[in-house]
Amino acid sequence: MSFISVFDVIGPNMIGPSSSHTAGACVIAFLAHRMIAPPIVRADFTLYGSFAKTYRGHGTDRALLGGIMGFGTDDIRIRDSFDIAKERGIAFSFTPCLTETDVHPNTVDIRMENSAGDTAEVRGESLGGGKVRISRINGVTVDFTGEYSTVIVVQQDTPGVVAHITRVLSDRGVNIAFMRLYRESKGRTAYTIVESDGRFPDGIAEPLLSNPHVRDVMILEP
Repeated sequence: MSFISVFDVIGPNMIGPSSSHTAGACVIAFLAHRMIAPPIVRADFTLYGSFAKTYRGHGTDRALLGGIMGFGTDDIRIRDSFDIAKERGIAFSFTPCLTETDVHPNTVDIRMENSAGDTAEVRGESLGGGKVRISRINGVTVDFTGEYSTVIVVQQDTPGVVAHITRVLSDRGVNIAFMRLYRESKGRTAYTIVESDGRFPDGIAEPLLSNPHVRDVMILEP
């Protein structure tokens, strides 16, 4: 009789036993890794609710680490993500938090650091069926799923920047499905998140960055 590991169980487009605890976790981390320039050298995960209680048994830890390395939910390398991360020189940690309860039951905070010393922090929630929500970026509350092609513009909260963004997208024929602005406070760092039904044109970041108040542009394709 051959032994079948829990990580050999293949569900719909996923490796692992749970669409919430493995597939969803992988998607959150995959989206997060697109929000910092590579290569990532460290990733620290703080887990809440049921994530904190079952992350070892359900493979949430392996899925999160796999997502940080760019593995999709059906990538068999998720089973060996610990070893692969060590081979790539990525330091990592998992910290369960059972004291903060005012969060979605499948929530993770991810803190990433790249080789240049830049850091980024992302909070994600696994909603079930492999669907997720990103609810915080670098301390700013946001709300998007990653199911659409998404552009995240990091900007100074200054008049005219949003008009610049919409003009650039309109000039290039982008069909905007959703567009939302989130900010720390008036005049400080803001995030404009644009979701589109189709892929964004190649090179879209450059004209967006031409505005002096735009600090960074992140493109997430589903």
